[in-house]
Amino acid sequence: MSPNGFFDISIRQIINGYKTGELSPDYIANLCISQYEKTEPVCLAWERFDKKMLLERAADAGKRITDKKPIRSLEGIPVGVKDIFNTSDFPTEMGSPIWKNFTPGNDARVVHYLKYAGAIIPGKTVTAEFAVHTLGKTRNPHDTTRTPGTSSSGSAVSVATGMIPASIGTQTAGSIVRPASFCGIYGCKPSFGLIPRTGMLKTTDSLDSIGFFTLHFEDLEYLFEIIRVHGSDYPLSNRALLNTEKQNKPSGGPWRIALVKTHTWEYAADYAKHALFSWYEKIAGLKDVTISEAQVPSSMEKSHEVHATIYDKTLSYYFKNEFQKDTLVSPIMKTLILHGNTISNAQYQDALVQQNHMAKEMDNFFGQYDILISLSTAGEAPLRDDTEQPDSALIWTMTHLPVICAPVFISPKGLPFGAQIVSRRYNDYRLFKFCNLLNKSGLLPERSNPDLSIKNQRFN
Repeated sequence: MSPNGFFDISIRQIINGYKTGELSPDYIANLCISQYEKTEPVCLAWERFDKKMLLERAADAGKRITDKKPIRSLEGIPVGVKDIFNTSDFPTEMGSPIWKNFTPGNDARVVHYLKYAGAIIPGKTVTAEFAVHTLGKTRNPHDTTRTPGTSSSGSAVSVATGMIPASIGTQTAGSIVRPASFCGIYGCKPSFGLIPRTGMLKTTDSLDSIGFFTLHFEDLEYLFEIIRVHGSDYPLSNRALLNTEKQNKPSGGPWRIALVKTHTWEYAADYAKHALFSWYEKIAGLKDVTISEAQVPSSMEKSHEVHATIYDKTLSYYFKNEFQKDTLVSPIMKTLILHGNTISNAQYQDALVQQNHMAKEMDNFFGQYDILISLSTAGEAPLRDDTEQPDSALIWTMTHLPVICAPVFISPKGLPFGAQIVSRRYNDYRLFKFCNLLNKSGLLPERSNPDLSIKNQRFN
């Protein structure tokens, strides 16, 4: 058994291994279990993990292969699911004792897509209470005294430790980007609406987005293609994603890249600013690329304020029953709901108008640029009890843009933090194409960074 979990093997390599007969689903399941047993006692990434079910489903996948049935795109691949998605095999507790042992009896649409592609769901990953801000039990594997990021922390850490090659999470502000940045892995939040939200916890209608984490760069686009919506039932996105002019590199000219600081720049650590500009200079040296600093529309300066109005108002609406169970709701949740109760319907509706305006302005911004880059977070993960500093991840969520968080940087203390690479809404394949260019040029790592393979883990 490999001592390195999934660090040394990607999803694509596993599928190829099935085809050549060099690998089996049983081997992959045991690799997952072995790494789980080594790292879970320290990292606490899982709310539930079922070894018996994993092995049974792996045996089913192995029989399919033995019977010469077509090997599906995620055949026998263990994929983690954040515990706010309905799952027929596990309770869905949403990080709250109020919903302890709640069994929905069905799968969320995205979980169905995963299973239909052959994936095995070995369990549910830890989430913040109702996917909001209260930090759960999960620990950052690079330094257990620091936050792993809140809402999608379990999904990120289960991947960062090599227990599984991929997991799904959600982002309403920065809950894909921040955990990916703090844990040194790849995170992807596709364009708003491209991954269906049916059968999952709802917090904010105009912001809730599904995304995913991968250990290996080459699995990003692969997984996106499997779990995104397809077909004419989704006319806007389908038309855009099939439009080669929108998805390919612009013809007749170079890639037009913008480095943006945003109003959150003041919160970034000096080492993070320096790292981003050093990376910027390397990108500038690439053939067929023009890059420059750019200013996003001034309306983006109100993004955090507008977000708070939308977010807190909808939390106060969707969780009014839970709020009445006073002792079972966290102080952070209580504060947000109390604030939401003071927001009028007119103020909420005005905030939605402002959000739509911001989205249109960012769409116009991408008339001049193909890609923008920014910091993912203000720097390395803060201590668990410290407040995370504002960053630009929320802005791109507000404006419904596709984002990849890449594990590009390492702080002076040896801790990871990421870069965000962003494109126009529904230009997701263009985003992947530019990231492929960076990867082939040595500017995006092949896998998680820094190395957390089992022999080098630094648990405190």
